[in-house]
Parts: sequence; structure tokens; C-alpha cells
Amino acid sequence: MEKLLKDNERIDDLQINNLKIIQNSDGFCFGIDSVLLSDFAKGIKKNSKIIDLGTGTGIIAILLTAKIIPKIILGVELQEYVANMAKRSVALNKLENQIKIINEDIRNLDKKLELGVYDAIVTNPPYMKQNTGLKNENKSKLISRHEIECTLDDIAKTSNKLLKENGEIYMVHRPDRLMDIMEIFRKYKLEIKEMRLVFPNPHSQANLVLLKAVKNANPFLKVDEPLYIYKAKGEYSEEILKIYNKN
Repeated sequence: MEKLLKDNERIDDLQINNLKIIQNSDGFCFGIDSVLLSDFAKGIKKNSKIIDLGTGTGIIAILLTAKIIPKIILGVELQEYVANMAKRSVALNKLENQIKIINEDIRNLDKKLELGVYDAIVTNPPYMKQNTGLKNENKSKLISRHEIECTLDDIAKTSNKLLKENGEIYMVHRPDRLMDIMEIFRKYKLEIKEMRLVFPNPHSQANLVLLKAVKNANPFLKVDEPLYIYKAKGEYSEEILKIYNKN
């Protein structure tokens, strides 16, 4: 039997439904963006076939099982070690019947999976363009944060191929990339239908955006009320506490 933990790994309690996740202290650990995306996507219908593009440690897929009842969630991860860590987290939570982890490049999925049959896609892709921003020397972090192995175009092109008609894609990204996202999504017939900006506090600029797009849908955009992570005094907002099941 494979050893549960490897060097520099730890088990973190997700504090919801007794779920836990394995993370590497030297690698890329999940942030609040993944938590917010899993909550934003909780409207995915029961018994849906879902793909998590760039699943990383499997955090979004694992959290989704506490919010929806999927038929299956396929978590796709390019990095072999990270995919293995996700598989061990799935086994740790006894979710093998709901989540399957695939070690694959998302650009190859049209040759590996059946096309046009998936109900929903969730993704927390790299935010930074390949030649912008500070680059971390850690290769795993570099791939997770920069569009080296996965671009917005890759996400949209793959989603269009895998989603059924009117299938949904849920994504978290940075507001400064919003125009790029809109242009690329429309190129691949993914119409953004819902958007929610996330602010650190009521006096700050937005630093995240949550998006829902639908394949081959008519243009109509609903902009939700803003989501504030902290109150003015630095305490978590009521909505964030609710998302974390703290109230």
C-alpha cells in the first residue's frame, strides 16, 4: 500500500464534512480563491458529469462533494507528483466513487475523453501571462501561477470541446484579465452569463472575479453583488464565515 504522506507533506482539515487534504509545505497550497469557486459553483445540478481542469491537489473537487451531488468529477492535473497527491487525498476522504484524478495535459483531453458530454467544468487556472509578474523558482509554483503549460485559450478551447450544449464553465481569475477572458471565451462560443467581483474589504479594489459561462448561450450578463472577504476592521465578513461554515 502506498505511503499516505511523503516528505514535507501534511494533512490539513478543511473543516467541512470532516474533509481533509494533503499538501506539500514546499509546493503550491490552495488559497481562498479555490474555496470561493467551489461555493460559486454549488448551483451545478445533481448527478452532473464535471471536469476540474488543473485540479492541483484536488481541493475544488473535494470541496464540491460537500456542496453538490455529482455523478463524477474528473480532476485533470499535468504534474505527476501533484496528481498523485490529489489521488491520495481522494482516497483519504473515501471519495473514489465520486472523484477520479487524471494525470494529463488538458490540451490532450480531446483525444482521451468523450467530447460534448460533460455538464460542467470548474477551473482555477494560472493567473499570470507567461512573461509577466515575478516568477518563483519552484517549478510547481511556476506552473500553477503562470501560463506556461495552460493558457486561457487552452482552457476555453478544451471546454468548448468537452461541454455538452448549454454546458457550464465556472472559473475564478483576476479582474485585470477580464477583457482577455471575455474575448477568448466568445471566440470559443462560451458566453459569460454571471460575474461576481471579490474585494478584500469594502475600501479596496477587487482582486478576484468569479465567472460562469455557458456554451452556445445568448448574450446576457448578470453582475452579482460584490463579495467582501473582510469587514472594515479586518474580521471575516458574514458571507465568508458562512462559506467556511463558521456561523
